[in-house]
Amino acid sequence: MEPIKRPASTTDYLANERTFLAWIRTSIGIITLGFVVFKFSLFVKQISILIDTDKKIQHATAHTHYSAPIGIFLVGLGMFAIILSYVRYRITNKQLNEGVYQHSTSSITILTAFIFMVAVALIFYLMNA
Repeated sequence: MEPIKRPASTTDYLANERTFLAWIRTSIGIITLGFVVFKFSLFVKQISILIDTDKKIQHATAHTHYSAPIGIFLVGLGMFAIILSYVRYRITNKQLNEGVYQHSTSSITILTAFIFMVAVALIFYLMNA
């Protein structure tokens, strides 16, 4: 694909900023999900201590030992998305300053692949729980 060669306008810079902020919101959502998954494992452990005679709670506790690593991984994925989005924002800003924009989908592809793999892992985790 040929790069677009034209002087950048104010709307181009604002669109780049809006895209960056959308990626930041997505990253915050991923981090929040990781935090919730991690805290859920702690909640189930505490409940099982309080009600240790209930077989259902003991069974649920046996399957939550993956929640903490999954939660930590999701927080890390959110952090990775923040870094990736910032790098992409800076590259696009530099291209706009130079008047030559080259579209790239590599960061979108990488982040989509990571999120898809996490979703598949969570499906297997939930099916085995």
